[in-house]
Amino acid sequence: MEERIVVAGFGGQGVMALGQLLTFSGMTEDKAVSWLPSYGPEMRGGTANCSVIISEDAVGSPVVTESTTAIVMNLPSLDKFESSVKPGGRLFINSSLIEKKATRDDIEVYYIPANEVANDLGNSRTANMVMLGAFIEASKVVKPETILDKAFTAVFGEHRAHLMPINKEAMEKGAEIAREQMK
Repeated sequence: MEERIVVAGFGGQGVMALGQLLTFSGMTEDKAVSWLPSYGPEMRGGTANCSVIISEDAVGSPVVTESTTAIVMNLPSLDKFESSVKPGGRLFINSSLIEKKATRDDIEVYYIPANEVANDLGNSRTANMVMLGAFIEASKVVKPETILDKAFTAVFGEHRAHLMPINKEAMEKGAEIAREQMK
């Protein structure tokens, strides 16, 4: 098993945090991992993406040129990364911000209204966790419990542990949406 994941959006959408949660969870589950961030020049609102590899075997290079999954949070990211998903791979589209449909029929596509769900939960900053929950449900690359029980406080710190319940709910909503689309 090897997942080669690209997570992309604009700064402030939690793209890097999503990648870090996956990476830390993979390490916790004794898998080989890599995380490679890429930022635009802006501090917030610029482009941001990261490549994450989670594997049963050693990771030779952190560079992902052909992904098994792309998680895209905005339209420029869809335009840039849709073509990089290998045939048979998965594409997760934040349908709250992206009205455009995927152009490929050789991959699994999930339309996740991440911002809408996050707003309904009362915290717009959990959109990345909605997407993470959908991805984990479809891929099973790591266990949701690992993210919630270990990775969350490792990535965000103990001072944000009070945000765990809403982030857990966001992940559960994302998983539910993915399950519906998998039928």
